[in-house]
Amino acid sequence: MMSEGAWLTPLGEAAVDAELGRALRKACPLVSEDSAAHAEEHSLEVQLPFLQRWVGGFTFLPVSIGVGGYAALESLGRGVAQTVAAQAEPSLIIASSDMNHYEADGITRVKDRKAIDRILALDPQGLYDVLRREDISMCGYGPTVALLTAAKELGAKFAELVKYATSADTGGDRAALPSDFRRP
Repeated sequence: MMSEGAWLTPLGEAAVDAELGRALRKACPLVSEDSAAHAEEHSLEVQLPFLQRWVGGFTFLPVSIGVGGYAALESLGRGVAQTVAAQAEPSLIIASSDMNHYEADGITRVKDRKAIDRILALDPQGLYDVLRREDISMCGYGPTVALLTAAKELGAKFAELVKYATSADTGGDRAALPSDFRRP
């Protein structure tokens, strides 16, 4: 996580919540300070301006999650839930991920559906298992598993799919990418 400073966007600064960072580190000792983990991760650069426009002023805590075993992701989710539940103000928790990568659109949609079904069922273990069993290349499965765990701990009863699309819906190419663009 990065628990100090601010991120500068075209809409101004978004301040990092140091107090929230301390609380999360206490609730989940697996979390460590590592601002470099955010250097190559672009999701915040995309999301923060939308949040600034929608919410206005806010503080946030960026947590970058790599791959990990289920137990560590579950522990993080429980730590997030404990931290959020202790806050005086309501919190918004966001997990960001692309879904399946680098396969033909038809295969991608089938694989995505399997993952989405587990998300909609609020089933973090089921999501983790289906990703491995079906070789689904969902890059942000760690944040999603942790968020599903946190949501259940916080009392979530359902999830809702607002919209689903693939890059083929905007780019039109439904074939697999050339082999030199495939993941290693």
